[in-house]
Amino acid sequence: MTLKLLTQAVGPWPMNTYLIVCGETGASAIVDPGADTASILALARGTRVDRILLTHGHPDHCGALAEVRAATGAPVWIHPADAELFSLDYDYPLADGDALMIGAAAIRVIHTPGHTPGATCFDLGDGRILVGDALFTGGPGATACPQDFTVTMVTMQSIIFTWPDETSFHPGHGPPGRIGAERPAYEAFFEHGWPADLHGDVTWE
Repeated sequence: MTLKLLTQAVGPWPMNTYLIVCGETGASAIVDPGADTASILALARGTRVDRILLTHGHPDHCGALAEVRAATGAPVWIHPADAELFSLDYDYPLADGDALMIGAAAIRVIHTPGHTPGATCFDLGDGRILVGDALFTGGPGATACPQDFTVTMVTMQSIIFTWPDETSFHPGHGPPGRIGAERPAYEAFFEHGWPADLHGDVTWE
């Protein structure tokens, strides 16, 4: 079954809040309620919100969490590493390889540390993956220190760039991209190497 994927840009950055909807049952999951509660609830109108999923714990991705949680009554899922780091209250832990049901369809949890220790992607099972801030068109998500960037590059090599070229990735900011379109620049970057102190906002260029 193909899940519907709706997007709402929220907040000043802006940030992409996603709504995953099962067309058969009307069940839905809100991913990253970053800001603008009214807009997020309007996006979900007509669906039954069963889950609130967080790709990671940065404030721009969960700024409206308390209000959306109160309005929907839906439980919150996040990787425990980020819940602890950002002191976030949650109901259920996310773990790599978990299958989460959205109505009659399952999505898969993929742990992709680097941007944050608990950064998580959600694979819709049809070639679309919500990647949070793990990857953007043109480069990886920002990192706070060289050690985090090293972890990011391990994640890129061992997880993200093992996905098929046709995979469509949907980031936390900006437009979606395709793994195959990113692969040449990523591979050139990896082959060339990088300074030991590299971190922050990095592009493949």
